[in-house]
Amino acid sequence: MSHPYERLTPDLILDAVADVGLQPDGHLLALNSYENRVLQIGIADAEPMVAKFYRPQRWSDEAILEEHVFAAELAAEEIPVVAPWHRPEAGTLFKHQGFRFALFPRRGGRAPEPGDLEQLEWIGRFIGRMHLAGQARGFAHRPSIDLASMGWNARETVIRSPLLPAHEREGYATASEDLLNQIQERFDAVDSVPIRLHGDCHNGNILWTEEGPHFVDLDDCRNGPAVQDLWMLLDGDHNERSIQLSAMLDGYSLFHELDLRELALIEALRGLRMVHYNGWLAGRWDDPAFPAAFTWAESPHYWSQHVQDLLRQLDALAEPPLRLY
Repeated sequence: MSHPYERLTPDLILDAVADVGLQPDGHLLALNSYENRVLQIGIADAEPMVAKFYRPQRWSDEAILEEHVFAAELAAEEIPVVAPWHRPEAGTLFKHQGFRFALFPRRGGRAPEPGDLEQLEWIGRFIGRMHLAGQARGFAHRPSIDLASMGWNARETVIRSPLLPAHEREGYATASEDLLNQIQERFDAVDSVPIRLHGDCHNGNILWTEEGPHFVDLDDCRNGPAVQDLWMLLDGDHNERSIQLSAMLDGYSLFHELDLRELALIEALRGLRMVHYNGWLAGRWDDPAFPAAFTWAESPHYWSQHVQDLLRQLDALAEPPLRLY
């Protein structure tokens, strides 16, 4: 069976980079990415670049360009994001042999230290500035965080997938339906105002250096509630996460005001991400990179555990939201 990247050979990659006017030196290093193909490309007499070859048929050109424009807007405000390389008269989105790709300057760094209050306050300042810019207008071509695409469609993909064992199908269908209904009720009750977000703001997408944090991978930027860019950076039990959130908001609130009703969305957003993640896995299983990387997804034990996790998340939705100190 064919898959989206079967023609993306090393020669094609090097030819694509050369086609935009750079001189690759032949060195390629695949980076950790499954949705797209991301590689470090050696450039003759210059610093390496990072090339992102977008998964065919996932985003429209307009949606990709909105990602690029958003990154450029943030960079212009001196918010430390890695924005795409711009070629005069050609822009930021390039095409070669049926593939669309963008190039980014390489940036080093390490993941932030989980639970480090000083780092969280620093990160919070930049997320606050990001959201101040993000509220200026919404995305027109990129999706929003919603239950239709990220929840119900993902659930249906899992139910149809051969990965889900037959004996777990009924339990999964019931637990996921109950969870999504509860999430919808929480979304309806809070009714937050959506803004442009990073969308996938976790420690893996923040690189820390002596100069502080910088943000990478805006591939999942969306319209949604501001708290979406905060909750994935929290670690530990309820009390620990409350303390960490308070530290982050000490920095965040200098630039943007969080609607505190959105604290009640944190566990709803966590539950939605759980459903969405497994729908993503099931939906991408025909890409050979996925069975090779996620071997545990074929285990009945994994799906039994997932059903139990969904049931526990239902209980988590009934708990009081995080408090601020």
